[in-house]
Amino acid sequence: MRAGFGQFNSASPEYLKFAKQFGATDILLNSIGGNDNLPSANGKWELQDLVKLRLMVESHGLKLSALENVPKYFYDHVMLNGPKRDEQIENMIYTIRNIARAGIPIFGYDWLPSEVWRTEPKLIRGGAEASAFDDSVAQKMPLTHGREYTEEEMWEYMEYWIKIITPIAEDEGIRLGIHPCDPPVPKLGGIPNLFRSFDSYKRLIEIYPSDSNAIEFCQGTFSEMNDDIYEMIRYFGERKKILYVHFRNVSGQVPKFHEEFINTGYVDMYKAMKIYHEVGFDGFFIDDHVPSTYKDTPWGHRGRAFANGYIQAMIEAVQKEK
Repeated sequence: MRAGFGQFNSASPEYLKFAKQFGATDILLNSIGGNDNLPSANGKWELQDLVKLRLMVESHGLKLSALENVPKYFYDHVMLNGPKRDEQIENMIYTIRNIARAGIPIFGYDWLPSEVWRTEPKLIRGGAEASAFDDSVAQKMPLTHGREYTEEEMWEYMEYWIKIITPIAEDEGIRLGIHPCDPPVPKLGGIPNLFRSFDSYKRLIEIYPSDSNAIEFCQGTFSEMNDDIYEMIRYFGERKKILYVHFRNVSGQVPKFHEEFINTGYVDMYKAMKIYHEVGFDGFFIDDHVPSTYKDTPWGHRGRAFANGYIQAMIEAVQKEK
């Protein structure tokens, strides 16, 4: 088990030096809003740009272990069966092949046409500001895509995609994983959130059983679900379906919750880490979201240094335990 840094979209020397100095071994780059290193105008990524990106990370003594997300316009018609679906699928096949051929072993993405939702933030320890969600507020918001979609049609679109892309991933030797819907409520803006429960992920991995059809395990979002977080870690960990972990904590579960510092919240993080160790998880952890603290940067350098140090200590503790 290893500690990594993520949640930034530019492999700049500043970010990479920060990650290396604070003990990370792995880098995850998040490109949901685009990536400064990857031109995206044509709705796909080119091999030479991906290789250049990997080499940039490696030049700082780090490993580019995963890319997380592409810009939403790469595959929004795939998720909602729009008129550009087939064109986008071809472009996504092209992009995923190139990620694999560039030597990047994991691609994580979400299935969230309406993006991540939050309501008013909450003040937590020492006046730090944390993101929060209240479904009673969110359900008053308007439709995001012009109409109500049904659960059945959204699963149909998802299964169509999984059955196409998983054999491609197998052929290229890359593993794909889907991030849970955040927040994991039944519907937002008229769009059903498919990946909101333990059962929905069991269904996902059974659509096309394969090592390449796996899970981007955002522990924070799984903890927001009305399911047992420890049971989910053990179940998917034993089946080697967890690609990497967003190791963060929350207070409360849907319909109302807020994010926390990594060492507060309702989840026993030591217990969680022990389960990852017991099931033989050999991937990496990132801090994911962190609260906004006093005089920190917009990215949260102080908060991330604290969270990453905590992750490294947890890993060391469970590995040394007899």
